[in-house]
Amino acid sequence: MGAGINCALANRQIIAHLTRAVFADVLPAAVLEIVYDVSHNTCKVEEHEVDGTLKPLYVHRKGAARAFGPGHPGLPDGLQAVGQPVLIGGTMGTGSYVLAGAEENEALSFGSACHGAGRAMSRHQAARQWRGREVIAELASRDILVRSPSLRGIAEEAPAAYKDVAAVVETAHRAGLGRRVARLEPMLCIKG
Repeated sequence: MGAGINCALANRQIIAHLTRAVFADVLPAAVLEIVYDVSHNTCKVEEHEVDGTLKPLYVHRKGAARAFGPGHPGLPDGLQAVGQPVLIGGTMGTGSYVLAGAEENEALSFGSACHGAGRAMSRHQAARQWRGREVIAELASRDILVRSPSLRGIAEEAPAAYKDVAAVVETAHRAGLGRRVARLEPMLCIKG
């Protein structure tokens, strides 16, 4: 698991470096800084309260990300007052959300929240139901640009192939897993 986490971290750093290199060629004055780097689908040893006692636990977050609330000792100083950012990605055609970890989350889920809405259908089902060009045209009608080397990949990721992210975020918010901070609208989607 440690090797997998290290590979994912290195991969994100390489992608960030290559993205900066492309922007430097096209927009030399552009400065790209990482705002927040988050891992999901990991397993880490963390201390959590169980039956009134702090214990080291292996916390496996599959389909989830850390969402520590304000004041959690695992947060850096800059996040202590507000809680950990929780990024809940939408689809190519729906909004994405930023939440902040809530204090009550620790008791509910060991400081975890979802990191997306999840699929409503398999990639195979989606590719049978939609065509990539149709998805591109529908999104273009809403001023959302999509770029991908694979039309099938676009069909597999059609927005309707996913659960309603707004409903998932509302559930996470009401359950106390995170507090809604912002909703982001898609403008451009690049599928690799």
